Amino acid sequence: MAGYTARQVEDTLAMLRSAVAGLPEVSERPSHGGPAWFVRAKKCFVMFLDDHHGDGRLAIWCAAPVGVQADVIEAEPDRFFLPPYVGHRGWLGVLLLGSDQAELDAIVEEAYRCVAPVTLVRRLDSGGPETARSATR
Repeated sequence: MAGYTARQVEDTLAMLRSAVAGLPEVSERPSHGGPAWFVRAKKCFVMFLDDHHGDGRLAIWCAAPVGVQADVIEAEPDRFFLPPYVGHRGWLGVLLLGSDQAELDAIVEEAYRCVAPVTLVRRLDSGGPETARSATR
């Protein structure tokens, strides 16, 4: 059984949705048994998992820049892990309990940048009218 409460799941998912809010052309839909976020409804960049196949983790799996996965798993193995299915593509597993909003925002934005086309990354960087992120962060 997972070592967290339903309230912790709800609160953590709300933090994740806040982290995703304002990223250009992002949509949410179920994938691998939980909510996932996609750029232009095609490329997934982050998935929320609550006790996936009984692993006891409240976590995200997310895209990560080349070389980051091994470094962070080695540096903080109690917080980061190699996720199944997508780990071989360089994705990172991140345990969420204990994460704060600023850290989650940074992880999610980095995952988005790994997957989004350059035009959307430029839009994010410019803080144009399509993204509220620059105005709220």
